[in-house]
Amino acid sequence: NLSLIQGYLTGGTVHLVINNQVGFTTTAESARSSYYCTDVAKMIQAPIFHVNGDDPEACARVAHLALAYRNHFHKDVVIDMWCYRRQGHNEADDPSYTQPEMYRRIESHRSVRKRYVESLVKRGDITLEEAEQAMDEFRARLQKALQETREQAAEDDLGETVGAANAANRELQLSISKALSDPTPHVAPPVDTGVSQRQIKRVFDALATVPDGFVLHPKLARQFEARDKMMAEGTVDWGLAEALAFGTLLDEGTSIRLAGQDSRRGTFSHRHSTLVCNQTAQEHCPLAGLARDGAKLWVYDSLLSEYAALGFEYGYSVGDNSALVLWEAQFGDFVNGAQIIIDQFVMSAEDKWNQNSGLVMLLPHGFEGQGPEHSSGRIERFLQSVAENNIRVANLSSAAQYFHLLRDQANRPARKPLVLFTPKSLLRHRDARSPIGDLANGWFSPLLTDPDGPEFSQVTGVVLASGKISLEAIAQRNKMGVPAAVLRVEQLYPWPASALAEALAHYPKADKIIWLQEEPQNMGPWNYVKGHLHDAFGDRFDIVRASRSESSSPATGSAAVHAQEQAQLIAQTFASLHSET
Repeated sequence: NLSLIQGYLTGGTVHLVINNQVGFTTTAESARSSYYCTDVAKMIQAPIFHVNGDDPEACARVAHLALAYRNHFHKDVVIDMWCYRRQGHNEADDPSYTQPEMYRRIESHRSVRKRYVESLVKRGDITLEEAEQAMDEFRARLQKALQETREQAAEDDLGETVGAANAANRELQLSISKALSDPTPHVAPPVDTGVSQRQIKRVFDALATVPDGFVLHPKLARQFEARDKMMAEGTVDWGLAEALAFGTLLDEGTSIRLAGQDSRRGTFSHRHSTLVCNQTAQEHCPLAGLARDGAKLWVYDSLLSEYAALGFEYGYSVGDNSALVLWEAQFGDFVNGAQIIIDQFVMSAEDKWNQNSGLVMLLPHGFEGQGPEHSSGRIERFLQSVAENNIRVANLSSAAQYFHLLRDQANRPARKPLVLFTPKSLLRHRDARSPIGDLANGWFSPLLTDPDGPEFSQVTGVVLASGKISLEAIAQRNKMGVPAAVLRVEQLYPWPASALAEALAHYPKADKIIWLQEEPQNMGPWNYVKGHLHDAFGDRFDIVRASRSESSSPATGSAAVHAQEQAQLIAQTFASLHSET
């Protein structure tokens, strides 16, 4: 379904099905409803060639024909090579348990090589002696390779092997000791991602310019007027921070590819990367003209398949490691449709195959009373698989942090996937806006301290939170006047251990840490962070959790119940600290 959609064109793909007529033990009758396994290709009217695997020359002719079709029409084409598997599924299995009739026939069926040799001899293309000589030479090459392998193994005597193993174990132990002594393993030094005010103005001017005669939608025109006013006041919101990050990267020669469901406009009408004339339907991409040094900007609305779309973007990020490649879910909850891609590739490909990717996954996350399918990007599932510096996981609370993290991801030499839980209500929330000066200076901070909170010497408890609820916590703290500090954990993995230890050292009277999260007890970051907190601070602080009760569903389906839960959760968090003081 991807093959003819703008943004996913490859110039055509030759799909080769090596069809052994069974899976492991599953027959065609149990595996599909169609007659041929390739019938799915009829949805795009792709040519499908069915060819007998017993006929090598027919297979070669079909392969040439398929490639010629692909090269001429730049469309997909399918080859269904009907064959069989003589030794069963794994070359040691006995498939006759479940396919007795088929394997009786296979047992008496002459091999492809024997049948083809007989055909060549009958045609006079080769003699029987030449065929036997070729076979003898091939077997000799195989035997030589086997013998060389055995000799190489024999050269490594047991003593050397054990010594190497002991040396490796000692080296491993040293690396473990170093990691344990370093409170923040894997946290790379910050990348300077600030930009000049002149560059910001240049990008904003491009955003605010449309072609002559281009008519904006009336609601969008009002939205842009509000954006202009916000910029004049010296602040940026989430959507503008993203646009400025993209624009400055393009201006510096970095290509950007963003794809996802409704991503050109943005699910929450916050992006509008591609404008559509309200009278002619002409399209205009304001940032595209900023690209320098061969850089490109691609923004696409993807098909409604997280599995296919994320798989394509992951492959694209591997193929073009210099580009900033982003995939956005319509809601973070929908990422579970791509769970296979996440498990098999995003989280583990570097460990399995040394395959690096800088893919960014934008997953709108936050409890807003929109129900169980529109609240949670399942932070806990990602945090169950973090290890060995395989990815970065972040849940931000300010526009400037988003700006710097995007630029950090594009400019960091070591390419790691970034799982970024983006907000919904914070897209336009005043407390999530940032001064323009915060974009011009600094870098992404994994932990944000509490500069406007109580004096260090007055703080008796510390609340740790991530994302939207951290801003709600600050507002509630200020309302109640509780002597508590609110620290915002912007990056969950790698865990900012050093930064957190340094921050907590400023509160000599504090004896309690509360991890505050919107998600139920059995979800969200709690089961990941509690180990870090207890290991590092369990001897000094009482460490507790504030969350919704454990649940089988991510969120309630009632907006009224949600609002009641949210207010109660935050109020009780600070009530416990207030009563103690």
